[in-house]
Amino acid sequence: MKETERLIGLDFGTKTIGVAVSDALGVSAHPVGEIRRTSAARDLDAVAGYVEEYEARGVVIGLPRNMNGTLGPAAEKVLAFVERLRSRLDVSVETWDERLTTAEAERVLIEADLSRKRRREVIDRMAAVLILQGWLDRRRMREAKTESPPKREES
Repeated sequence: MKETERLIGLDFGTKTIGVAVSDALGVSAHPVGEIRRTSAARDLDAVAGYVEEYEARGVVIGLPRNMNGTLGPAAEKVLAFVERLRSRLDVSVETWDERLTTAEAERVLIEADLSRKRRREVIDRMAAVLILQGWLDRRRMREAKTESPPKREES
């Protein structure tokens, strides 16, 4: 994925899919919505709608690994959805390790003093933001490492 493009971040849950989008420079992620899961076809249509609406060039979806790094049943469902997305969309689709993302989202929302009811309403969107922001931050770190430092001029 190029540095200057919008990306969609997804937190794939059993009942909902949280959705986030990056700014055009790929620096920060923002919550934009939630997809109520009904069927695989409708879920794909909804994600495709967000990709089209934001003219996104890629999708980053959280992969729920176990704490020891292995993949469990939830991760297998995400990987199956990733394959469907790749078949359906003409953009890059990547996964991002989302271990502890929901717990972090809950912590952020508690610190923001949101009521329990309001936290339940926005937790998936916040998790999608954290997934996408983590991916964006890692990309920036990698790019910073590959840039060579300026050469010192000899006098």
